[in-house]
Amino acid sequence: MPDDKMVIRIEGLEFRYDASKTLDGVAFESHRGEFLGLIGPNGSGKTTLLRCINGLLKADGGVIYLEGRKVSEMKLAEIARICAGVPTDIPEDFNITVEDYVYLGRYPHVQGLWWEAEKDEKQVDEAIASFELGKLRKRKLFELSSGEKERVMLAKATVQEPKVMLVDEPSAHLDLKYKLEVMEFLHEFSRKGITVIVASHDINLLVRYCDRVLIMKEGKVVKCGKPVDVMTEQLIREVYEVEAEVLHHSGEIFALAKRPLR
Repeated sequence: MPDDKMVIRIEGLEFRYDASKTLDGVAFESHRGEFLGLIGPNGSGKTTLLRCINGLLKADGGVIYLEGRKVSEMKLAEIARICAGVPTDIPEDFNITVEDYVYLGRYPHVQGLWWEAEKDEKQVDEAIASFELGKLRKRKLFELSSGEKERVMLAKATVQEPKVMLVDEPSAHLDLKYKLEVMEFLHEFSRKGITVIVASHDINLLVRYCDRVLIMKEGKVVKCGKPVDVMTEQLIREVYEVEAEVLHHSGEIFALAKRPLR
């Protein structure tokens, strides 16, 4: 279980795209080894929040702390030594091999002109083996299936040696087997002390694996807590505007959406 050492603290975070406020006073904390799920309807600000945490977007207000330091005062390379981002997909025109893409995860730790030191090679080889990518290492990224790409992105994040892993929609294009495999990988990372934050529309998958769930709507945090406390029919109705039934079975929670509110 996660210990009490705080890794992320966010206070009053705001972000705007043009005149539209995408994040509105977001505040929460996350501790070392915690598996935190972000859920909410489209446009609730989940992806924007992840991009603000890893410095890809500059907040318009509020403060983000990574291990006690303000993200706004850190260089991207410094942030990358703490945070690894796993995007929804790899761009189709990213014309490099699996092996080379995984090597990019070592970039934040470069000390010379190139990163292929003995340690780098060992970590890349171990990650490729762990994610069963050995037969694919010389294949181009655009030749891979969605499930294979997801494993490649996780391998790249692993060799980055992050303390925080930010994952955006990891199961969006995957079949049931790969959805479960990816969540098992992420859960294992968190048990090793990595703080994992996952944004997903797959409510049932997140509540099964996450320590806590943070629900967002229209750029605001509606509630954050343990799945059993957060997943209620009333809250789903409020956030998603659907009638739903929340079921409890063998210690697990399931949300069954029935119909949209009229």
